[in-house]
Amino acid sequence: MEESAERLARPLIQLAKSWGVSTSYIDQMGAYVEITDFALVHVLKALGVDASSDEKIDEALAAVKASQHEQLVAPTIVKFAGVSQPVEVRSKAGEPTLSLHLENGDIDNGLVHLEFQARDNDVDVYSLVISDELPAGYHTLTVSDGLRTVDAMLLCAPDRIPVPDAVAEKQRWGWMAQMYSVRSADSWGVGDYGDLKTLLRDSADKSGADFMLINPIHATAPVSPLEPSPYLPESRRFMNVTYIRPQDIPEYKELSEKDLAEVDELHAQVAKDNTDPDPININDAWRAKRKALQIIFDQPRSEKRQAEFDAFKKAAGEDLEAFALWSVAFQIWGAPWEAKNDWFHTMGRDSEAIKELKDEHSEMFEFECWLQWIADQQVSAAQHEAKDHGMVLGLMQDMAVGVHSYGSDVWWSPERFAVGDVTVGCPPDFYNQQGQDWGQPPFNPNYMEATGYRVYRDMVHNMFTHAGAIRIDHVLGLFRLWWIPAGEGPRNGAYVAYNYDAMIAILTIEAMRANGMVIGEDLGTVPDYVRKVLSDHGVLGATVEWFARVDDSPNAGDPYADPKTYRKYSLASVTTHDLPPTAGYLQYEHVKLRDELGLLNEPVEEFRKTAEAEIQAMLDRLVEGGWLSKEAAEDVPNHVQEVVEAMHKMLKASPSLLLQAALVDGTGERHSQNQPGTSTEYSNWRMPLTDADGKVVPTDKVFDQPRVQSLSKIMNA
Repeated sequence: MEESAERLARPLIQLAKSWGVSTSYIDQMGAYVEITDFALVHVLKALGVDASSDEKIDEALAAVKASQHEQLVAPTIVKFAGVSQPVEVRSKAGEPTLSLHLENGDIDNGLVHLEFQARDNDVDVYSLVISDELPAGYHTLTVSDGLRTVDAMLLCAPDRIPVPDAVAEKQRWGWMAQMYSVRSADSWGVGDYGDLKTLLRDSADKSGADFMLINPIHATAPVSPLEPSPYLPESRRFMNVTYIRPQDIPEYKELSEKDLAEVDELHAQVAKDNTDPDPININDAWRAKRKALQIIFDQPRSEKRQAEFDAFKKAAGEDLEAFALWSVAFQIWGAPWEAKNDWFHTMGRDSEAIKELKDEHSEMFEFECWLQWIADQQVSAAQHEAKDHGMVLGLMQDMAVGVHSYGSDVWWSPERFAVGDVTVGCPPDFYNQQGQDWGQPPFNPNYMEATGYRVYRDMVHNMFTHAGAIRIDHVLGLFRLWWIPAGEGPRNGAYVAYNYDAMIAILTIEAMRANGMVIGEDLGTVPDYVRKVLSDHGVLGATVEWFARVDDSPNAGDPYADPKTYRKYSLASVTTHDLPPTAGYLQYEHVKLRDELGLLNEPVEEFRKTAEAEIQAMLDRLVEGGWLSKEAAEDVPNHVQEVVEAMHKMLKASPSLLLQAALVDGTGERHSQNQPGTSTEYSNWRMPLTDADGKVVPTDKVFDQPRVQSLSKIMNA
C-alpha cells in the first residue's frame, strides 16, 4: 500500500514529489495505484519542468533544491488564528527587515517578528512569528535582507468558518434545483433568474426551506451554439447571462410601443417551449433572448442607472474587460475552438488587433459589460427575495472545478494555467468505471502561489456577494487535481498538489464576512485526511445516502450506515445531480442508461445484479429503521413514492447541520439531468422538470404539487 524504498530513491520520483506531483495514490476501492513514468514526465512538462531524460531530471532536481535552499520567503503565507504555523525566512545577509501593510492601509510592524533558528551552509534560517492579534484579511508583508526584497501575501483567517447562529440553533434544510429546468409563462424556453426568484420565494413560503442549491451560473459563450454543461464555463469570475429575464430589466418598461412589441414577439417565438417535456432547446432560446436584450440595451438609461452601471464596470476592472473583449472577438472572428479561427493563440491581450477590436466594436463591448451588470443585479434580487421571505441562507451557489480551455480566462491570462496539453478529470470511481476527462486546463499552482491566490480570492468574494452558501464541486481540487496528458485517457494521469491552506483561508475569510457557509463535495476518490482538514476548518462535507455504507464500504450490497452516524459537519442528501432522481434510481434508470451509452466495463447483467443488491440493502435499512413498511419494500414498483419519502425520513435522523431534498424527488421525475462521462451522447443539463407522468411542472406550481408538499412536511417534521 505504499511505494518501495527503491522507487522512492529514483530521481524522477524525487523530482515529481518536489513539484507536488503524487507518484502513487489509493483509489476509491482502496487499491494502491502507482503513477506511470510517462504520466509523471508529461505532467512535469506541464509545470514547466523538463524530465525527458536522466540528465534533464538530474538538472531539474538540482535546480529545485537550490531554489528551496535560497528562497527568502514564500510568496503566499497563511496564518490561522490561534494556530502556530512555521514560516521560514532564509537570508544571505543577516537578519531581514519586516514591514507589514494591513488590508485597511495601516502599517503595523509590531504584529510580526523573526526568531533565528539555524545556519544552513551559506543561509541563515529564521522563523516568522505572526501575532494572533493580526486581524482577518489580506495583508502584504515586505521582507528584505539587503540583497533581495520580496512582497508576500499574508492571508490571515479564523481557524474555522463560523456556523451562522440560525444554523447552530437547529438543523436546516433546503432544495437542490437545476434552475434552467424550471420554467414559467414568462420564461424564454429556459428557466431564468426570474424563475429563480419565484422558486426561492415559494420554497420559503410554501415549503419552509432555508436554502436552495442551484447549478453553477458561471459565464458561458456569448452566442450559439452554447455549451450545455454548467460545469464547463468560459469564466468562473462572471455570470451566465443566458439566464437573464428581459422583462425584469427596468428599461424594459420604458421601451417605445414599437420596441416593446418587437421584444414581446421574440418572446412569443420561444415561450411555447416552456411546456415542452422534450430536452430544452437552449440555443433557440438564447438567439431570441439576445436580440431582445440588445433592444433593451439601446434604451437610454436614467442618470442614476448609468452611474450604477459605471460603478459596476469600475469595480470589475480588468477582469470584465477581458471577458467582454473575448466575447466580442468570439462574435467577430468566430468560435476560438474552430481550427480556422486562430485568434485565440495569435492575438493576446497586448496585441494591436485587440486594441483595434475594442475601438471598432465599442458598442458590442459595452453590451457584453451591460449583460454582466444585469445578470449581477438579477441574481442579487433573487437572493434578497430569499432572505426577505425568511430563508436562513437563501441561495447556495455551486462552484465548478475549472473553466473551458478556450474561455476568456485562459485567453487573457494563460499564465494562470498549466502549459502544454493536459486536462483535469478524475480516475475511475463509482460514477464512471472508465474515469472522467473534463477537458479543462488545470490552474498552475506555482502561479497561484506567486500571486497570493488573487484569482481565487476575487471569484469567492464575487460568489458570496450573491449567496448565503457556496458548494464546491469536487472539493478535492483544493488539495489536488488529476492531470491527464492529452490522448492518454483518464486512467493514465497523476495528482498535482495545491496549497489547500491558502484556499481554505480565503473561503474562511469570505464566509465570515458574508455570515455564510461552505460545503465541499467530497465524494469519490477522497483521502481521509482531506475530510478531516475540511471538518477542522468548518467546511461541511457531502453525505449521500446511496453512498453511505457501514465503514464507508465501496461494495454495493453491503449494509447501509445508520443515519445517526453521519457527520455533523455535512450537507446530507438522498441523491446528487450525477445520479438519476430517486424514483428513476429505484427503477434502474442508471443501469439502462449506462448500458445504452456503452459506459460499462462489465456485462449489463452483472451491473444490474450490483444495482439490485444496492437497492435491496437500502430497503433493508429503511425497514429496519421503521421508515418503510415491509410490504412496500417487497413491492417497490407500486410503492416508489413511499420509498422516496422513507429515504428522506431516514435522512431526518442524521445529525448533519444541513439536509437537502432534490426538487426532482418532490415532483416524481425519473430522468437524469446528467450522466458523467458523456457530452453529446445524452441530453445532459437540458432536461425540463416534469412529474411522475412526464408532464412539465411550471415554476409557479412547483410547491403546490402534492408530492412536493408531502416531502416538505417530512423535511419540516
